[in-house]
Amino acid sequence: MEAALMLVSLGLDPFAERVYRLLLTKTGLDVVLVAQELAVTEQQVQEALEHLTELGLLLPSWESPGGYRPVSPQVGLLKLLQHRQAEVQQRQKQIADAETAIAALISEYSELHPVAQHPRAQSVLGMDAIHRQIERLGMNAVYEVASMVPGGAQEPSLIEAAKIVDRQVRDRGVAIRTLILDSIRNDPPTLAYAEWLVDIGAEVRTAPTLPIRMLVYDRKIAFLPLDSSNTQAGAVQVSDNGTITAVLALFDRIWDAAIPIRTPLPKDESGLLPQERQLLKLLAQGMTDEAAGHHLGLSQRTVRRMMAGIMERLGARSRFEAGLRVAEMGWL
Repeated sequence: MEAALMLVSLGLDPFAERVYRLLLTKTGLDVVLVAQELAVTEQQVQEALEHLTELGLLLPSWESPGGYRPVSPQVGLLKLLQHRQAEVQQRQKQIADAETAIAALISEYSELHPVAQHPRAQSVLGMDAIHRQIERLGMNAVYEVASMVPGGAQEPSLIEAAKIVDRQVRDRGVAIRTLILDSIRNDPPTLAYAEWLVDIGAEVRTAPTLPIRMLVYDRKIAFLPLDSSNTQAGAVQVSDNGTITAVLALFDRIWDAAIPIRTPLPKDESGLLPQERQLLKLLAQGMTDEAAGHHLGLSQRTVRRMMAGIMERLGARSRFEAGLRVAEMGWL
């Protein structure tokens, strides 16, 4: 099962894998014979062959003009894995760039604090008022609601309240794109909520860290916390073009680098999950276990368990020794 999931993460769907395995074990098969062997249509086989060719797992046959020969797994699958690893590194760089961008955005917002008088900004104080405004904006959305939700596992009561709005939004044909932390994959209630969102037609992706909570409606209105470290302090609703452009650029950059909720998280060339690599970076910056866990949506206990696993892989007896080995191996 795990091997099948890994091949899917490399871009090889289950049916194409069946065709590839068959061609590896039997020679001299053409489209007709493959279709007969697998009890499928010739069109399905042709599409799978084209897909395998695009992935570099099939090459034109020297012996049978118009036919194919399979590339050995040692060559073809390793090349796909290396390509996937390069994509992971690029995603991690994009997320790091996004964090830098949001820091600048938050700095700009600190100057807007008395926002109530701003013609294109409206402050909303009090949790009840915030939730009423979120419901109102959701009901008025025409084509898209995009959200970024840091903080890890969600309270069951908040999930049930969110479901009501989400269902009403989707029933009107409005698209939903949601970014949440990788850590929710290990929290059954929040993961079930994310799966439910996908089932009703929403798109959900995860990232190791998310810099700020935000909601963006129809790419025209953004709903942001007044204080990113205390979302209960209040929120600001903004619609000026400059701010919306910056917020959308940040959201889209992280979205492009994030992993769909139903896709297994890929490991990089060092065997690290994105969340593990981000943990090492945060601790290397001097953060405590508690602070790093807050950024990743993890408890201190989980952070310590993750570090224990990394240390075991490194053969390190202390965090100091682990830090030295991480530096030696170029993991950061």
